[in-house]
Amino acid sequence: MATPRKSKAQPTWSDIKARVSELDRVGLIQLIGDLYGASSDNRTFLHARFAVGADPLKPYKATISRWVCPDLFSRQSYSVAKAKKAISDYSKAVGSPQGLAELMTFYCEEACSFCVGVYMEDEGFYDALVRMFEQTLKNVAKLEPAARAPFLERLEKVRDRSLNFGWGAGDAISDLWAESTE
Repeated sequence: MATPRKSKAQPTWSDIKARVSELDRVGLIQLIGDLYGASSDNRTFLHARFAVGADPLKPYKATISRWVCPDLFSRQSYSVAKAKKAISDYSKAVGSPQGLAELMTFYCEEACSFCVGVYMEDEGFYDALVRMFEQTLKNVAKLEPAARAPFLERLEKVRDRSLNFGWGAGDAISDLWAESTE
């Protein structure tokens, strides 16, 4: 008599992939339907991946705005990590360079608006804005010249609004802008 095989403590993608490969077309569609119904994150991912809906970036933007430009009157907190996760999630779903440029630029705009609107004492928040500004400039530089212009206009406005930011953030953003436009 054969002894039962012990299962792994944590299944891996290889385990799931092996089981999914056994599904027929109907089974695969049912699985995707079940995933779609299981969470709003899955729906957002699938909408973005298959470019359905009026604006597949809208939920990602809402998440970014919520976490880097929160409503303090409603006692909302901010979280750089949660805002950046929205960009990472989009990248995994689609990763289109133009969509990433849009979300990254939007992050910079929203974080800048938050800093202008409230007195910030969080050096880490400013550092994250500077890093995102730098990454955004690099990402935008990879776009076709015609696609770059609107993003650069928006990023220049971020630079202008950030000139008086503390913790050296305004200077760092200005320096990055100058380097990118040389």
